[in-house]
Amino acid sequence: MAYIIKAENLSKSYKRGSETVYALQEANLVINAGEFISIVGPSGSGKTTFMNMLGCLDTPSSGGYLLNGTQIAGLKERDLVKVRQENIGFVFQQFYLLPTLTVKENVELPLLFQNKGLNRSKEILETVGLSHRYTHLPKELSGGEMQRVAIARALINSPKILLADEPTGNLDTKNSEKVITLFRELHRLGLTIIMVTHNPELARIADRIITMTDGRIKTA
Repeated sequence: MAYIIKAENLSKSYKRGSETVYALQEANLVINAGEFISIVGPSGSGKTTFMNMLGCLDTPSSGGYLLNGTQIAGLKERDLVKVRQENIGFVFQQFYLLPTLTVKENVELPLLFQNKGLNRSKEILETVGLSHRYTHLPKELSGGEMQRVAIARALINSPKILLADEPTGNLDTKNSEKVITLFRELHRLGLTIIMVTHNPELARIADRIITMTDGRIKTA
């Protein structure tokens, strides 16, 4: 199986006065296409920083990062935007739905900036079990339904990788179980999933659990 992500000695540091603070230190990781990876660790361990590196939302201070054959380190922002659009869907703990837009319009929003056809939203909403909510506003949805709309929005561009940062963090047990079931199905369909989570049950459904401590990968 070919790898889709390869991080080599990936580091992120900041200056705090005369002190150098490392948020991520020499991370090495290879992820194969179609793998489901969980990233776990205590607060401040570098999970979100690493996720931002993998999602091209931030750039490394040093090291190399290959994403689907493209060397990310050194790319300009306009090139990073293109890489994100072509490869990555994002799901966050917060839903970030626009309150004045319907479910359909929220899901289709990423397409408006790429001049793509708007013909997949119904199909995607069927995938996440929300085709019956097509014309509803976010205020008419439960928390679990809003998160599934956010997942549908992440899938609308047919990404090769889904990055999820605490996707059940704002959900109760019942709705968390629905999201877990959905992630299992997306994985079964072949999507590469990389997920930061504090939810042990959610972490265990992954193929592999990556543990981070003090900005370093401890187990992979």
